[in-house]
Amino acid sequence: MSARSVLYTRRLLLPPFGSYLHRRAVLLQNHCMSTHSDEVRLAQEASKKYGNPAPTIFSKVIDKTIPADIIFEDYKCLAFRDINPQAPVHFLVIPRTPIPRISEAHDDDALLLGHLLVVAKNLAKKEGLDEGYRVVINDGKNGAQSVYHLHIHVLGGRQMQWPPG
Repeated sequence: MSARSVLYTRRLLLPPFGSYLHRRAVLLQNHCMSTHSDEVRLAQEASKKYGNPAPTIFSKVIDKTIPADIIFEDYKCLAFRDINPQAPVHFLVIPRTPIPRISEAHDDDALLLGHLLVVAKNLAKKEGLDEGYRVVINDGKNGAQSVYHLHIHVLGGRQMQWPPG
């Protein structure tokens, strides 16, 4: 999962036509019916644009210019439902301050990273995931990261399989 969780085709307000965000939104809309190989392709495309100063899809969710089904927010983070869920319960937790990749987090980000995991745990409990759940962070091209804004996937409500990918 990735930014496709932000773009729900029935509720999406597209950014201006022709803009980077518009092209990304269209790609991600199409991605909603994708296969795992499409996820890899999107991650490879996103890695080519990594470092681009343009705001990410998740930045637009944070500033509310792209709608999302937000289930939690505070001054440090935001959580919202994935629009292409890979499990009966699938939501994302993202920091308000963008960190492009988990591998680029600094030691002084420890409190924020811990907060994200505590929020994920509390929301999992609220969502009734008492039997367990999976927490996933994709990192970089080989990790199938398609949006370079750190995001934590929480998936549950069914038995997870192993190996995951």
